[in-house]
Amino acid sequence: MSDPKKSPTLFQSLLPILFLIGLLSLNVIIFQSDATYGPNQISLILAAGVAALVAGFIGFQWKVILEGIVKSISSAMSAMLILLLIGSLAGTWLISGIVPAMIYYGLDILNPTIFLFAACTVSAIVSVATGSSWTTAATIGIALVGIGKAMGIHEGVVAGAIISGAYFGDKISPLSDTTNLAPAMAGTDLFTHIRYLSYTTVPSIVITLIVFLIWGFTLDTDGNIDQVPLVQAAIASKFNIHLGLFIVPIIVVAMIVRKIPAIPALLAGTLLGGVFAAVFQPDILHAITDDDSNSMASIYQGIMQALYGEVYIATGNDILDSKRLLKSGGMFGMMNTIWLILCAMIFGGVMESCGMLKRIAHTIIQFAHSTGSLVTSTAGTCFVFNVTASDQYIAIVVPGRMYASTYRERGYAPELLSRTLEDSGTVTSVLIPWNTCGAYQSQVLQVSTLTYLPYCFFNLLSPLMTILFAYLNIKIRRLKPKNEPPLAQA
Repeated sequence: MSDPKKSPTLFQSLLPILFLIGLLSLNVIIFQSDATYGPNQISLILAAGVAALVAGFIGFQWKVILEGIVKSISSAMSAMLILLLIGSLAGTWLISGIVPAMIYYGLDILNPTIFLFAACTVSAIVSVATGSSWTTAATIGIALVGIGKAMGIHEGVVAGAIISGAYFGDKISPLSDTTNLAPAMAGTDLFTHIRYLSYTTVPSIVITLIVFLIWGFTLDTDGNIDQVPLVQAAIASKFNIHLGLFIVPIIVVAMIVRKIPAIPALLAGTLLGGVFAAVFQPDILHAITDDDSNSMASIYQGIMQALYGEVYIATGNDILDSKRLLKSGGMFGMMNTIWLILCAMIFGGVMESCGMLKRIAHTIIQFAHSTGSLVTSTAGTCFVFNVTASDQYIAIVVPGRMYASTYRERGYAPELLSRTLEDSGTVTSVLIPWNTCGAYQSQVLQVSTLTYLPYCFFNLLSPLMTILFAYLNIKIRRLKPKNEPPLAQA
């Protein structure tokens, strides 16, 4: 879309990004973990304004800039629709007892001898179910830290196990916002991204679990885990917990395996969750609406509220209630993330339409002559943005827009880029103390970032794994030339 006669210089291209980094850093200092609830969105709009001023100075017309913004937003529209569905799905899976059942049965695998392995596994289960590493840490993570301390296990190791499992789910779950954002930036679809991402993600989590399993057998675990049955009893007192609730997740997984598009699959899971809520948890629906008449109207109202708004189930258990474990925000709870994506796409649209991202990427890519060096450059760029911009969304969006055309021009399928964005942008955010993810996890788990960092094996392995695969040319998918049969690999 850009005019080759109006190519920006490297300094002109970097100016909006430097301005954005400055504002985002200031937001983290002043607003801390609240930076993503408005300040960062405004910063992205202001940085887009700076980029537009630079573009105007070069000679670009507003029409070209606006077309770039619209095109950029359009590319993320599918992801935003999916996020709305995810909000509704999380609501109906809560009120139907599906998520509580996952937590309930997940806690059964806890054992003092294999606590670290179990903590990582439980965190992964909850994170896959909720699609959020933040929710996992703020809910079951807090309980696991308390249990680990009671066993006399170092808090940094426990937090490392929790975060490793939580970010596995954050990467692989179709409910995760970053899992939806990365393929939207690269130009591929959600389930293709997840399947391709699993090639590097599964080995990373397997190695992590092996390390924690071996480590666990060397620990003295004479502490007690009395809190676990109390949590389970509290969940069972509110919900009708049974294995039949897993029918809905199994159906959704089966649809994913059969390559059903994301939106129909998630919609089916959402509606089935509402049906299961009406059948198995009518008391929950009546409690949500404060209706003592037990009418069908209150059941309908409870399901609708879970679809669009906040739902909270109090249990009387301190662990569950103090951090509002059994809570969902519905579609409305996704609006802030969608707002952030919209603002990021506006910024990316201006930068891309005026050739600024291409100019920056061209400078970096001059030193990337192989698949390995290109993937390494991408992973390094994501990490740098996590350090400087202090936000994982920026670390996915900006590099995604920077490198998308380069990967395509070199014949690589877009899922290679989306996998690299997730393997490096998503997981390293929590390792930076001033990043919103690092600040949040440290605050919630009450363990400093530098204390748990050495033990977040999954987060440390993921970017190394994606770089290793690239250099060894393992599962490197390329675009299929027209009129040629599909490639045998991947």
